Amino acid sequence: MQLDDTDRRILRHWLAEPGLERAVLADRAGVTGATLWRRLDRLRQAGVIRSEGARIDWRALGYEVEVSLRFTLDKTNQRAFDEFIAAARGVPEVTSIETFLGRVDVRLNVIARDMGHWTGIYRDRILTLPHIAEVEALMLVSTIKETGGLPL
Repeated sequence: MQLDDTDRRILRHWLAEPGLERAVLADRAGVTGATLWRRLDRLRQAGVIRSEGARIDWRALGYEVEVSLRFTLDKTNQRAFDEFIAAARGVPEVTSIETFLGRVDVRLNVIARDMGHWTGIYRDRILTLPHIAEVEALMLVSTIKETGGLPL
């Protein structure tokens, strides 16, 4: 789908302030409410806008530790990916699961309240996941830039 300047303007304002009321968003984007509604509907139908929802700040809920785990799986079992991912989905502290081509097969992002909680999660839930050949943990120190959008 090709975006025109109006689409980009709408998306840019919406990404900057996702909680804007539609009337305010229409005004800032320089379109009428009806035009905004039609444009957003067209972007949804085209799959550009996949969903609308809340973004949770886990730190505000007491989760101070965030770790990205990169796994290389033992691929001698042809069901290794499916079984690993099914088991990882069952770990409540896993906030995302991503698969890759290359040296790293799967990445999990995991949250914990503190280092003691993290140690328990890692020992009791992560290391017991099936088909792990290698794991590397990267602990988040700070987020410098986080955006869900493209430079529109």
